[in-house]
Amino acid sequence: MSTEHSESAPQRHLPGHIVAALAQAGSSADSAGQSWEGRDLSGEGNPLHNFDKDDGSADAKTMKVLAQLRAGEGSESEVHKALATARVFVAVVAQLGEEALTDHGFASDKEADMALVKIKAPDGRMALPVFTTVERLQAWHKEARPVAVFAPRAALSAVSEECQLLVLDPGSDFTFVLRRPGVWNLAKQVDWIPSYQNQQIANLVQDATEGFSQLQTVKLAPGRGVGSRSRDGQMVPGGGSGPELNLQFVFAPGTSQNQAQEIAGAIQGRLSQNTQFTEAVDSLELSLHSAPS
Repeated sequence: MSTEHSESAPQRHLPGHIVAALAQAGSSADSAGQSWEGRDLSGEGNPLHNFDKDDGSADAKTMKVLAQLRAGEGSESEVHKALATARVFVAVVAQLGEEALTDHGFASDKEADMALVKIKAPDGRMALPVFTTVERLQAWHKEARPVAVFAPRAALSAVSEECQLLVLDPGSDFTFVLRRPGVWNLAKQVDWIPSYQNQQIANLVQDATEGFSQLQTVKLAPGRGVGSRSRDGQMVPGGGSGPELNLQFVFAPGTSQNQAQEIAGAIQGRLSQNTQFTEAVDSLELSLHSAPS
């Protein structure tokens, strides 16, 4: 797995709200004029952030819905709703850091001076890591500076940095990935319903199937990539990086495999031309089934 890195890469400009947060927390050096470069930010007395006297602990509502999701009692949309009002921490590096792989298979990108740390997902997309606590951020990368922001502002930063994913607490016992539609809605501060639960998406799919008599039904289900695993191997019904939506096509008896594939391809082509569908669906997989005779 490769990282995006160039020795001659120009310095990137941080989003304005990150710059403002850094200004409150201190410049590239501390109050004694000592550089943050190579500093161990753990311990007392370090001006890690200044966010309404924040103590660096996790947002209680976010932790509650994450625990419910892990227990099979919650949903991805509830995690998104909790993040809408949550404070998180983004990681900022003072200069080029080492390249590394996280515990969850993401490749680090720490290429620029005073830049947000971005990571590369296994599928090649860029992601912005965010953390529920200072402790988790520092455990993941000791030399990064934690900057406290509201999660919707972090999502705005992700969009401006061309990241399609938010990765919550990489390297921890449970990492939750918010996929592109959820990131965009979080940035816009509007509710998000995952595509596999979205009735409007179901209606668009139904409209796209018109004219194919061999097709009996189409069902929407979570894609294979919606689920995730905790560090101890527990399966969690959410927080995966995709594929997000599974369309299950059920064909009439006697429909050949070639016919089924042609029909599914035609429907997929119709959906790919629908802006509402493509904005709401992060990634798609198709399943072809034959109805019992």
